[in-house]
Amino acid sequence: MTLYNDYNLKNTTLKNRIVMAPMTRCRAIDNIPNDLMTEYYSQRAGAGLIISEGTSPSVNGLGYARIPGAFSPAQIEGWKQIAKGVHKNNGKIFVQLMHCGRMAVDENIPDGGEVLSASPIKADGEMYTDTKGMLPHTTPRAMTLKDIESTQNEFVNSAKKLIDAGIDGIELHAANGYLLEQFLNPKSNVRDDNYGGNFENRARFVLETTEKVVAAIGSDKVGIRVSPYGANGDVQYDYDDLVELYNYLALELKKLDIAYIHIVDHTAMGAPEFKTDIKATIKGSFAGTVISGGGVVSEADAQKVLNEGMDLVYVGRPFISNPDLVERFKNHKELQDPNPDTFYTPGKEGYTDY
Repeated sequence: MTLYNDYNLKNTTLKNRIVMAPMTRCRAIDNIPNDLMTEYYSQRAGAGLIISEGTSPSVNGLGYARIPGAFSPAQIEGWKQIAKGVHKNNGKIFVQLMHCGRMAVDENIPDGGEVLSASPIKADGEMYTDTKGMLPHTTPRAMTLKDIESTQNEFVNSAKKLIDAGIDGIELHAANGYLLEQFLNPKSNVRDDNYGGNFENRARFVLETTEKVVAAIGSDKVGIRVSPYGANGDVQYDYDDLVELYNYLALELKKLDIAYIHIVDHTAMGAPEFKTDIKATIKGSFAGTVISGGGVVSEADAQKVLNEGMDLVYVGRPFISNPDLVERFKNHKELQDPNPDTFYTPGKEGYTDY
């Protein structure tokens, strides 16, 4: 059983191989991390690594109601308190930097921001707003080369501020149909410049952003999340050069020597099956730490992910209702079920009261 062994993630020692997956919880009133969030993450510091909910590097990237940012002084102070709380309980935390891109509505973007993406293609579906209920996604403005550079700098600035605030590292969210994947995916990226077309061009924004963040805070403090064959966010589930794209990304990320690649697997939740063994492809080319999971609800499930060649295993929704999840796994205790009605509501109910 390797699940409870220490793990050396570059220069960060994890006390076990269980990762709390990033999960949007919408408790950041005015997009500012708060005391309630500090309590929530501190309660779950039994994980070897916590990856925070998606956190925007700029006003343009907020997208959803009540998601946190990491660009204003008040936001950074909030993350500083969260880091202190997690560290006090002997945990480690990476903040996931997530720019929503076209997965947004204007009503959720504060004054001074706008909805941007690789191309001006509106995402299907609707998004919740506190003011007007469900609204259709906003059609984004296609990013100019100047927008691309400024957005990359926003990721860099947030990463630096978070590390200065005591956060252990950051994860770039290039999965689930958000901005970084919007450049990777041919459905949301129809550009005809150096950031569109073939898979090398579609990967350019992600790789340049990663390289700049690595240069700012060090490769040992940078991870990335990807979702090959994923259907979230109204992107194309499968396309001709998908395997080539993710193999290329893995090879290029290996050169940057980042801390890990985090592969989303939602097949246990009814998502389409992977058409190839893409996890093995990425793992073989990256040759570094790879996190994956999917449908993990027991010690046996978690160990199976490790036995199949992954280095760390992520657990999502069970962590919502079982803050002591690692101990429950160890002692084979029954898990509590979370209440879906409180996943995204403000307040402590269904958040810190399990």
